[in-house]
Amino acid sequence: MRLRGILVFAVLMLLGAWPARAQVPVPVVASFSILGDFVRNVGGERVAVTTLVGANSDVHVYTPSPADAKKISDAKLLIINGLGLEGWLPRLVQSSGGKAAVVTATAGITPRRLGSEADPHAWQSADNARIYVGNIRDGLIAADPAGADAYRTNASAYLAKLDALDREVQGAVARIPEGRRKVISTHDAFGYFAAATGIAFIAPQGVSTESEPSARDIAAIITQIKAAKIPAVFLENITDPRLMRRIAAETGASIGGTLYSDSLTAENGDAPTYIDLVRHNIKALTSALAN
Repeated sequence: MRLRGILVFAVLMLLGAWPARAQVPVPVVASFSILGDFVRNVGGERVAVTTLVGANSDVHVYTPSPADAKKISDAKLLIINGLGLEGWLPRLVQSSGGKAAVVTATAGITPRRLGSEADPHAWQSADNARIYVGNIRDGLIAADPAGADAYRTNASAYLAKLDALDREVQGAVARIPEGRRKVISTHDAFGYFAAATGIAFIAPQGVSTESEPSARDIAAIITQIKAAKIPAVFLENITDPRLMRRIAAETGASIGGTLYSDSLTAENGDAPTYIDLVRHNIKALTSALAN
């Protein structure tokens, strides 16, 4: 009897030490790289994130492939920006035949207006980024209730990082003289950032990166730079730099560097995460405008 008891105890100990079956990551598709980074921060190890529009690519003009339809078909959750950003996405979702729940990360955000259209670049505001994170957290909890505690914990930790980032940005802007808080950027992607920081962004091309400015548009922006004594023009990682270089050459404004607007970079770039993107942009702006 004593031997049997020992054997039973040994078996129980082995069963207790046997690793539990690993949780299969929830398959999540994000429409573009910035959303993908938000999802990874909130989802952690419980999610497997696939991004449709990858690093250094322009979500405005993306052309989806059959492989993208397969990604959506295999997903349990699809995270989109909304506000008209992904005009190509509804047809792709329909063609995929998938049953993924759709989370619109901008739900609850009051959009700026660009003429008659909503400005979709809402992630450029720290307050809006917090809303993105909250919507993603709630979407993940709905898709994977067993991970609710993990998603809430991850989201809280990431929100604390965003709060610290916002304080960092506001402190940097405070060091820029008010009269120098104005720049030219390639397209109108920084309206929310401008409203939050007081830096004025003037874009020669409007909201669409598909459009090419006319000779009259270029002449008007050159006149404006000279009249307003705008100190710097900035390139973007998703657009043709030749326009900005031409404007800088004709006005004497300096090229302040590259700003990241609609896309992250690859891992070895300046902005592989959203936090890196914001830090890079504010450093570039401060370097060009503070002196």
